[in-house]
Amino acid sequence: MNIQNRIDSGLQNDGQILFLIAEQAEKIQGIPSGKMITDSDNLSFVYLLEAEAGYEHLHFTQAVWPLMVEALKTDLVPVLSWKDEIIALPGFKDELTMLIYNIEGNDNYGETFSSAVEQAFSSILQHME
Repeated sequence: MNIQNRIDSGLQNDGQILFLIAEQAEKIQGIPSGKMITDSDNLSFVYLLEAEAGYEHLHFTQAVWPLMVEALKTDLVPVLSWKDEIIALPGFKDELTMLIYNIEGNDNYGETFSSAVEQAFSSILQHME
């Protein structure tokens, strides 16, 4: 799978959690769907944007998983930042929470991905048990 929109960095600032897309990336097309899937082969969570031709994928790589954990611990709606645009990601927290609980102990996602998710999101998984 060709990953066009990779989110490899982000920050928590002024009461916001911002995930950053590189400025050289193409303009984001579509509107937030509130849906998230996984790309276990590339060890990423994928937020879907609804576009005319289907879905555009935003790949959240392992580099930002710690910030995703922080997003789950707050009441903030995470946002995507690209150049001067800020796009709220509704449903992000609900979808991510559902996915990490579904992935926990489930090697259907692949042992490598499942183990990485369990380790990265352990504080969330332990807190909710």
